[in-house]
Amino acid sequence: MAQTTQLIDTLKRELKSHGCSYADVAEQLSLSLASVKRLFSEQSFSLSRLDKVCQMMEMEISDLVVQMNKTSATSVSELSLQQEQEIADDTALLLVTVCILNHWTVVQLIEYFHFTEHQCIRYLAVLDRLKLIDLLANNRVKLKVSTNFKWRENGPIQQFFQQKLAADFFASQFSDQHEKLVVMNGMLSGESMAVFHRKLTQLVSEFEELNSGDSGLDFADRTGTTIVLASRSWQYGLFESLKKKR
Repeated sequence: MAQTTQLIDTLKRELKSHGCSYADVAEQLSLSLASVKRLFSEQSFSLSRLDKVCQMMEMEISDLVVQMNKTSATSVSELSLQQEQEIADDTALLLVTVCILNHWTVVQLIEYFHFTEHQCIRYLAVLDRLKLIDLLANNRVKLKVSTNFKWRENGPIQQFFQQKLAADFFASQFSDQHEKLVVMNGMLSGESMAVFHRKLTQLVSEFEELNSGDSGLDFADRTGTTIVLASRSWQYGLFESLKKKR
């Protein structure tokens, strides 16, 4: 399954580098756009369909496998504690990092934030040194993170967001069109909790798939979106005084 994910991710990268969209794939396969998105999301390409998509890029499936192996050998799945701390200690660098991981360009960074081109290049040079990206000519960026890249559990980046941004994030009624807050409570067995956690993991994968698929859209057609998924064995501290002592 891991190799299937890597192969489909390689296919998406190759499509992007060849200037091909999901709409082009839909036309090539004589499918609807929704069906193509589902193929990528469920990673359910048949060999025949995979071959047809490769043909539109003048590639063979074997070429795709070669590219996959090259990428796997050089991609980063996690930073060291010291590397994360370096990013977390500089708010501007952290902002640039998050934006670049979401496929922003230097032009867009300068347009939306108080950054000069020189500042952007300086921050990108740090990300290049950390091997998160390759900084190319004309300030172009090639991401080097793997599909399973994540911040360290309870590491500097995760702690930063928990400590600095949690209150700001939840300071909303979540009533706008693109907002959603669901709070549920129940009592689950260990087996049921394991099932639910697997479903959360799948939901994260689907979000990442949508994010990756939409990266080829015009910048104006995308909206910054943050999701927070959490579950734990927990009871409201407010009720602690009402509990019987055991």
